[in-house]
Amino acid sequence: MEVFAATIAEGSFSAAGRCLGLTPSAVSRTIDRIEARLGVRLLLRSTRALTLTPEGDAYLRAARRILADLGDAEQAIADQGAPRGRLRVSAAQAHGRLTIVPLIGEFVALYPHILVDISLADRLVDIAAGQADVAIRFGPLADSPLTARKLGESRRVIVAAPAYLARHGTPRLPADLHGHNCLNFNFRRAEPTWPFRDGEREYALSVQGNIEANNGETLGQLAAAGVGIARVGAFSIADQIDSGALVPILEDYNPGDIEAIHAVFAGGANTPARVRVFVDFLVERLGRGG
Repeated sequence: MEVFAATIAEGSFSAAGRCLGLTPSAVSRTIDRIEARLGVRLLLRSTRALTLTPEGDAYLRAARRILADLGDAEQAIADQGAPRGRLRVSAAQAHGRLTIVPLIGEFVALYPHILVDISLADRLVDIAAGQADVAIRFGPLADSPLTARKLGESRRVIVAAPAYLARHGTPRLPADLHGHNCLNFNFRRAEPTWPFRDGEREYALSVQGNIEANNGETLGQLAAAGVGIARVGAFSIADQIDSGALVPILEDYNPGDIEAIHAVFAGGANTPARVRVFVDFLVERLGRGG
């Protein structure tokens, strides 16, 4: 299973061999033996790439879970209660860079035997399949057997640069956005509408623009450059608002659309100590645990 997982992670028999101290032929023979025992093809081999079959994908997910469980069991015996081992953390680009990464140095100083492996990307990782130990997620959480602890909240705000507003005018009503270049998100859960509240009435307004991006930091940067109007998490543009590079607009119609921020992980009695202490650390430092 280690050989198979390493082959997929490294992308070739030779690269996996270098990682494991084996020859490429030894790696190939190991996978051949797995396929012979299972009676199915796990990999499609070509001169350019290795491609997982559906059976190979299922085997890889199971192998990663089993190897992670085995590693946790060995560490639990070896570490005598001291948190240690590799901790894989997944966070969104902007929030990770601005909020999570600044805390990592303090955490590893407290727990020097934990190796923090942090990845910043605006995509959802599969914790159940062993792709990460802890993921920081925004918004409503899907039903799952995973455990979630609240780290805080993020308020959305609509902003534009003073130069943009000077050229194109300042929207006074949400409907005025129809005449503006509204920058939006491109990921799957993004909606092509922006929410507003007028008194007791809440409604969504369709907006259009000529740029989409996968994170609020990029949209904020574009808005600060005078390209258009953006609706993003306030945390990602706090510095631009403080400096005057961006100006909040239509605040009287802001519905207070707040996204909860959670640390998500596989909980339970067998949760590794490194995961427990990291989540506890985030809850304590970010100050809004739930």
